[in-house]
Amino acid sequence: MTNKTIEPIIQYDRGQLSDEVLLKLYRRLLEPRLIEEKMLILLRQGKISKWFSGIGQEAISVGCASALLEDELIFTMHRNLGVFTVREMPLERLFAQWQGKALGFTKGRDRSFHFGAMDYGIVGMISHLGPQLSLAAGVALAHKLAGEGRVSLAFTGDGATSEGEFHEALNTAAVWGLPVLFVIEDNGYGLSTPSREQYVCEDLSDRAEGYGMRSVIVDGNNILEVYQTVRKLAEELRENPEPVFVDCKTFRMRGHEEASGIKYVPRELLDHWDARDPVRNYERYLLQEGLLDEKQVKDIRQDIKKQIEKGLEAAYSEGPIQSSPEKELADVYAPFQSRAVAPKTEKKTERRFIDAITHGLRQAMVKHDNLVLMGQDIADYGGVFKITEGFVRDFGKERVRNTPLCESAIVGIGLGLSLKGYKAMVEMQFADFVTCGFNQIVNNLAKLHYRWGQHADVVIRMPTGAGVGAGPYHSQSNEAWFFHTPGLKVVYPATPEDAKGLLLASFEDPNPVMYFEHKALYRSLSAPVPDDYYTVEIGKARLAREGSQVSVITYGMGVYWAQQICEEMGVDADILDLRTLLPLDYEAIEQTVKKTNRVVILHEDTLIGGIGGEIAAYISEHLFQYLDAPVLRAAGLDTPVPFASRLEEQFLPKGRFREKVERVLAY
Repeated sequence: MTNKTIEPIIQYDRGQLSDEVLLKLYRRLLEPRLIEEKMLILLRQGKISKWFSGIGQEAISVGCASALLEDELIFTMHRNLGVFTVREMPLERLFAQWQGKALGFTKGRDRSFHFGAMDYGIVGMISHLGPQLSLAAGVALAHKLAGEGRVSLAFTGDGATSEGEFHEALNTAAVWGLPVLFVIEDNGYGLSTPSREQYVCEDLSDRAEGYGMRSVIVDGNNILEVYQTVRKLAEELRENPEPVFVDCKTFRMRGHEEASGIKYVPRELLDHWDARDPVRNYERYLLQEGLLDEKQVKDIRQDIKKQIEKGLEAAYSEGPIQSSPEKELADVYAPFQSRAVAPKTEKKTERRFIDAITHGLRQAMVKHDNLVLMGQDIADYGGVFKITEGFVRDFGKERVRNTPLCESAIVGIGLGLSLKGYKAMVEMQFADFVTCGFNQIVNNLAKLHYRWGQHADVVIRMPTGAGVGAGPYHSQSNEAWFFHTPGLKVVYPATPEDAKGLLLASFEDPNPVMYFEHKALYRSLSAPVPDDYYTVEIGKARLAREGSQVSVITYGMGVYWAQQICEEMGVDADILDLRTLLPLDYEAIEQTVKKTNRVVILHEDTLIGGIGGEIAAYISEHLFQYLDAPVLRAAGLDTPVPFASRLEEQFLPKGRFREKVERVLAY
């Protein structure tokens, strides 16, 4: 019996589609299947290290990618090879990527589909699965702000719908009416865990109702149904922005990745879905309709295989990847030369620390008309500290946006805005709450440029610190968490002038910046601040006080503790205000150590794992010969920050700092 006489199990409806489109979809559907079959051979031969198979699911990737415009971004996952081939990525570069070679898209720094390429309108995943949904929402926000009439599309799996980011992204997209398609590759398993152990609703699309979101269920193995549904939805969303939940029913015929196998899948289930194979069924349909014949099928297959071999030959011709520590370090950050910009006039106004931040933020909004502010209660209410009070009146609610309680999604949306050329500021209501957005910061913002050369133009404001009786969850100093993360920049001003200048510098820098602002300084400290626009160079420390007996290396509130106690003790101290914690100003550290030969490092954060340990290690390793005494540290107690004032005072390092100064001078 020939293919022509076998009735397709999948029922196709071509609607108004031309023969040309039907045949184009066939070739596009076949190409990822043939590439995968070749890759599985190479995997067994040890020529690639890992493979996540999409066999059985190709119609979703191919149908979605074919339905969108070329300039609409797609956010991919493991099983979306069809997106990469539809977008006509050079096969030799894809193959080199999977072999960890320089010709690939990540210079050997990331594997398989963990990458993006903006030239092809693709943003790849990270292993945490859910975060790309928020990035897609951020791109959709950019489309809506610009009135571009475009959509974004993000894939995720049924297993990933259990993640918190899934809820945060969908909820925010619904609240803001963003033109984004959330496509679920609903293949029944999260690795080996079946759907019945993942959720209790009958269909995943039922969840959309809870977000007030439209949803559709699609036969994910029917290329024509996927293509026509997504094309129609995209056309609607370009005219009337809203998010839509697309539940594509499908199955993966191989393991989550090849090492996992499929022994946990019942044989009858595999047989059921094998009969619904999207490639074989569509091929039979075209043969039956007379749009293909056996010779054409053979010719198309041979042509695709020829292109695969050509691409492999080019990838194989590449030698092992070469690099150096210098090259690797150079790509951690997007290239940018931070320079201080002086104010045009000498006019200054006495401003409190908090007012300097507001003034800087206002000037940034004027200079950067693509800057969007996001945070809880920052719009009409002006934020819990009133830093953005009046901003809605002056800049509008499109650029000053109240957010749902979803730190992770908002950081991801900020990154999505950056992908489309916007600048984003995310206000953490308190620095303590950043834990809810930690993954997006340390795994997406920080690593994006190193992985595939895409900058992340996002500033995260962090009201931080103790001394105001706010207890364990509104008082933490958590700058060391981010100090440890290559790809981030961390600034921590101690004066009103630096608060404004470093904030403006942060918006100039295309890299992600964690901007810490001590709450106890907000209204307790005033100083003259230039009225004009200016910046303070990121990465440069400031000598807050000159002396010769001892060097105090500190930042934030520590600057004032050091000044107060050294004056009370009559100690002639060099007080170095780091201002920037990442990158550190090692030159300034070296100069002060060589000058006084005695060092006390002071910070509010806890002692163990604090920044002071790294600075002390650096001095011991590089400047030991200049020391006349051990490097000492004064820091917060290794406890959570307590609430009661007497306990909080004991937690803070002021008293211990006095003892350290006495000890280092007496050595």
